[in-house]
This record gives sequence, structure tokens and C-alpha cells, in this order.
Amino acid sequence: MLEESSFEDEQPLSISYLNALEYCPRRFYYECALSEFIENVHTIEGTMYHEMSDSGATTTRDGITTLRRVWIHSTRLKLSGFADIVEEDAGQLTPIEYKKGKMGEWLNDHVQLCAQALCLEEMSGKTIPRGFIFYVGSAHREEILFDAKLRQHTEGTIHAAFRLLEQATLPPPLQGKVTRRSPLPTMHPKCHDCSLEPLCLPREVLFLATHVQEEV
Repeated sequence: MLEESSFEDEQPLSISYLNALEYCPRRFYYECALSEFIENVHTIEGTMYHEMSDSGATTTRDGITTLRRVWIHSTRLKLSGFADIVEEDAGQLTPIEYKKGKMGEWLNDHVQLCAQALCLEEMSGKTIPRGFIFYVGSAHREEILFDAKLRQHTEGTIHAAFRLLEQATLPPPLQGKVTRRSPLPTMHPKCHDCSLEPLCLPREVLFLATHVQEEV
């Protein structure tokens, strides 16, 4: 089904880091460049849900072969990682990613899944038009079409990841709203459930940066 190849010279980027980058560049840098990771209830639940698909077993039912925890890679994009599930039906490959909760307004899950499809296309030589994200919180499979816009956005995210790593500079925190009630900006919506918030300290870092500039 999938042709194997090996990487030369450069270390490939883990596909999962693209999810972090699309969500927050600062989180990506903490995890990918600085190897910082903090568990919270959300990350633990996510790990538990992934155990549903991480058995590595391959099964066939009604003509559809389901491969679990599939190692995938792209030499062109310098990516590697695991797809939770890849279904094969009459030669057509479909990646499926498990996520906790429900689909949000951000594109981080879409980018991760599209990157998996790009890897599978390179490995198999076949076009993959769509994939699915199974959100455990809603028990619903969300169809994701790999159209030209999403593909272009995903490749742009990949290039941005390597640029950030080359710059070797921690990106600034995401900016929340500034109000008159507090000298600190409000928490950005993406920061509320982020496990790295105690390390990142987005509000405090932004306040100090503004305060120093005003004094200068």
C-alpha cells in the first residue's frame, strides 16, 4: 500500500508540532525547540482517547481495511509522524485523526490532518481528496476536504515551522484584549485551556513588555 523511503541528512519535523504551531507559535516553540511540555486534564484526556486507535492492529470489515497508528513521512516536506487511522477502500486512502472535545473555530486540527494526507500522497503516489476528524466529545466524524486552499495553508505552516526554528527566538504570547479594569490584558481564548500557560505567562509577559517600553 505505502512505499517506504528513508530520510537523509536533516531531521524531519513531527507532524503533531504543526497542530501546536497553527494554534500558537509560542506553544510550538516551547514544545518543539525547547522540549517543554506540561500535562493538564485536557492533555491527559487526549492521550487516553488516542489509546482507542493506537493498538497498531490492522482489521478488515465490509471491504474496508483499517490500519492503526501508521507511521508516515514526506521527504519533500521534511515531515514524519503517525496517523491515528488510515482506511483503505478499493485502493483509496483516508486518514482519520482522533481528537477530544468538539470541533473549534481554529484550523490546527485541519492542518495536522492535511499534513498527514500530503505524506500519504507522497508515499503512495495516490491523490487523497478528504479525511476525517473524529471528535470524541460530540461522537461525530467531521469530514475535511483537502482543497487547494487548505493544502496551500498547510504547506505555509510547514515552512513557517522551519523558519521559527532557524530564527531560534521564542515568539511573543498571543495578545488578549486590553481593558481599563486591569493593567494586564485579558487572557486570549486559546490560552485558557493551554497546559503551558503557567510557563508561558502570556498576560504577565505582555504587561512587562509594554511597561518597559513606556519607561524607555
